[in-house]
Parts: sequence; C-alpha cells; structure tokens
Amino acid sequence: MKLGRAALALLLLAPCVVRAVEPISLSLALAGVLTTYISYPRLYCLFAECCGQMRSLSREALQKDLDNKLFGQHLAKKVILNAVSGFLSNPKPKKPLTLSLHGWTGTGKNFASKIIAENIYEGGLNSDYVHLFVATLHFPHASNITLYKDQLQMWIRGNVSACARSIFIFDEMDKMHAGLIDAIKPFLDYYDVVDEVSYQKAIFIFLSNAGAERITDVALDFWKSGKQREEIKLRDMEPALAVSVFNNKNSGFWHSSLIDRNLIDYFVPFLPLEYKHLKMCIRVEMQSRGYEVDEDIISKVAEEMTFFPKEEKVFSDKGCKTVFTKLDYYLDD
Repeated sequence: MKLGRAALALLLLAPCVVRAVEPISLSLALAGVLTTYISYPRLYCLFAECCGQMRSLSREALQKDLDNKLFGQHLAKKVILNAVSGFLSNPKPKKPLTLSLHGWTGTGKNFASKIIAENIYEGGLNSDYVHLFVATLHFPHASNITLYKDQLQMWIRGNVSACARSIFIFDEMDKMHAGLIDAIKPFLDYYDVVDEVSYQKAIFIFLSNAGAERITDVALDFWKSGKQREEIKLRDMEPALAVSVFNNKNSGFWHSSLIDRNLIDYFVPFLPLEYKHLKMCIRVEMQSRGYEVDEDIISKVAEEMTFFPKEEKVFSDKGCKTVFTKLDYYLDD
C-alpha cells in the first residue's frame, strides 16, 4: 500500500510527463518508477517511514518531555532518562534494553512508554517500528498459550529482522498468562545472534499493576515519617519490587525466567499520585486543549477524585486516568 502511494505521488509530481505518454508507455513508466523507487532507499524514505530514520535521541529533549508531562514520578523519570539515553548512545549494547514499569492505574506508565517512543520515532506509538501488545486483547485464552508463544516469537523475530531498533511494549502484564512471556527469553539474553538475528538494539517495555501494593507501602511509610516522597531512592524499592512481582501468582512474571535470570534491566516504580499531582495533570490538559488555565476549575476537578488509605486519604486511587473526563464536564458547562 505504501509502495503504491509513493509511486503515485512521484507520478503526480510530473503531470506534464504523464499527459504526454500513451497508456502502454504509462505502464512502462510506472514500472520504471517502482523499480527506481525500490532501488534507491533514500527515495523510498521520502514517502514511507524507514528504520534508519529514527531520531537521534536528544537527552535534553527527553528530559524536557518527562519533566513537563510526567508528574510525581522522580524515580521513573531518572531511571528512564539514564537508561534510554545511555542505551541509545551505545553503538554495541550487549543485550536489548528491558524496562518493567510498575504502579497503580493512572500513575503514568503508558504515558512514559509513549514519551519514549516519541523521542525515538517521529510517529511515536503509530510508528511501524513500535509494537504494542495488550494481554487481554492479543493473548485472551489460557488454552492457546502454546500458539501464542509461537506467534510472539515469530512477530518479534520478523520485526527485529526488519528493524534492529524495534520497540515492543507489553501492556497489562498483570493479566498475562503465567509462562507466556518466557517465550521471548532468548531474545532478551546476552546472545550476539539468535537464529541469525541480533536483538541487542531492540527495546522491550513491560507495563504492570503488579507490585503496586509494595510501592504504596514504601511511599506511605515515608509520608508517615514526615519525609518527602522525593527522598525515596530506587534502592528503597527495586529489590523488594522484583521479589514481589516474581512471587505474584496473578502476574505474567510469576516465577518468570526473565526475572530469575536477571534479564530485566530496571524495575521502575511509579508512585501513587497525590492531590497536587492531579492538579498538575489537569492544568497541562487545559493548556493542551487551548483553554486559559482556570485554577478554580482545576481545584473542583481534583476535589471530585477519591483518595486512599481510607483514614489518611493521601493518594489518588485512579491517578490521572479519569481527571480528563471530569474536566470535560466543567469545560462544557
């Protein structure tokens, strides 16, 4: 489809030539255009996305996006910035970059993966080289695990063969059938080549609610002791988080060889959001829609959200997930 559109575009750029030729000559001309189009990658890439067109990652641009769009997540921002920029600057990585993002719904896991994709490919999540798998959509039936494993290996092998810098995002890991994700273990290991394909430049991102309880416990302990959430360090969470996810029978990582073999580079905790973070989300959303910031509306929307634990009411139980629909009500009023 893309090939045909590009060839047509080339012909439209030269209308005088098209009018001057006869039907048979036109067919020959089109064939010639297609041959030339395929033969010269640079010409092809003028009309279709190419793997080699990936952006040269700007650490400063990535940091700016994380600072301006991801709120209350100092740990996640630091890990993602250092991990992604360091990996992409390495011409010969030993293994694919593997990030596992954990936290409650609405804390920014999907948004973070979107930011990563947009800073590597102009099309972001819509790029031909960014692949999103949703557990409940792509792997719904436990009885088909063997089939899913074969398909998953085939999909990843085919896409990495087409573009070494492919990005794979697995959402709802907490709903994935145990054992399924182990099918990609060879692709994440320290192998130069697997079946004549190198996976060392690929990026794998896992999104999960598993471990969110452990993250909340640490955040709440810091709050109760009068410490700022920014004082929480990765070492306060990552080891216990990995163990929690590994032993969670309701997680796709349950007793997974990916964890057992230390193939996940970073377990990235997303902290539960507080009232002030919800207001940040609402404020940015209003600006993105072209509205003048109205602090009264922002406060009203934030105050409609529910918080936990029951007594302390410190953290939002839905994060920024539903504030946008709440905002619609006030903007349409």
